[in-house]
Amino acid sequence: MNFLNSISKLFGKYMAVIVLVVTAFTLFIPQTGLWVSLSWINYLLMIIMFGMGLTLKFYDFKLVFTRPKDVIIGCVAQFTIMPLLAFMLCKLFNLDVALMTGVILVGACPGGTSSNVITYLSKGDVALSVSMTTINTFLAPVLTPLITYLLLSTTVNVDTVAMFVSIINIVIIPIVLGFVINKFFGKFTQKVITVLPMVSVIGICMIVASVVSHNAAKILSTGLIVFTVVILHNVLGYVCGFGLGKMLKFNTPKTKAISVEIGMQNSGLATSLANSSFSSLAMATVPGAIFSVWHNISGAILANIFNRWNEKKIDNK
Repeated sequence: MNFLNSISKLFGKYMAVIVLVVTAFTLFIPQTGLWVSLSWINYLLMIIMFGMGLTLKFYDFKLVFTRPKDVIIGCVAQFTIMPLLAFMLCKLFNLDVALMTGVILVGACPGGTSSNVITYLSKGDVALSVSMTTINTFLAPVLTPLITYLLLSTTVNVDTVAMFVSIINIVIIPIVLGFVINKFFGKFTQKVITVLPMVSVIGICMIVASVVSHNAAKILSTGLIVFTVVILHNVLGYVCGFGLGKMLKFNTPKTKAISVEIGMQNSGLATSLANSSFSSLAMATVPGAIFSVWHNISGAILANIFNRWNEKKIDNK
């Protein structure tokens, strides 16, 4: 078990590098990832979400009652800033319907669990980050289809009911199941959760490998514009979140948490929804897959920047 724990720590530490290497291999040598079927995406995400559920405790919902203002501001910001940024970038770069659908889906999804790790590494308010991720995830079955419909209904057919059911099945049920198991078998889950980083990284890598390898030719033909939009979407999310924290005069840890939480999305869910609800638009899965790669790289860079900000503040005191 100690060996697995050590391997898991390495996977968590070098997640960005691992995902980047998998992306490069499956993009330039598609055969290395074609064995991962697109039909596996939902099941892989369910495993990741089940792992998230195993880490949740009642304490993670405590902030909703003790600091409701912080959580509400974070949730509202999450489901307004990122969708609007996605929509504006799609219009600015005149993306085709498939890519636009993928980018909007990324913007309409809640924050991902990676944001909690990056907030921790940034010395931000981890409790706020976890609370925002958890609450936003439970709001997703209603808000993600609704936002997608509002932004895409004039362009493509959006089946909000099907999206609602998909999110319940893929996200909510696995999380609740994990939460219940953690509640009643806490001693067991405490031993298991140490290997969750490895499981999550493997799951993310398989999702990325599947999407990238099956769409390699199309990604290479439109790669620059997709990467540009994804990078801008993510970075502008960080900037807007940081600006919001400063405007509301949040303390430094809160500002960091808001910035990271808004910029980092559950791109695995976006990829899954694109695959299940917009299967006729093959390239709709691509923005989510690229976002999965990029936001882990940018998150690591941002954590470094935020830590230097801390050091400068200490030096100036």
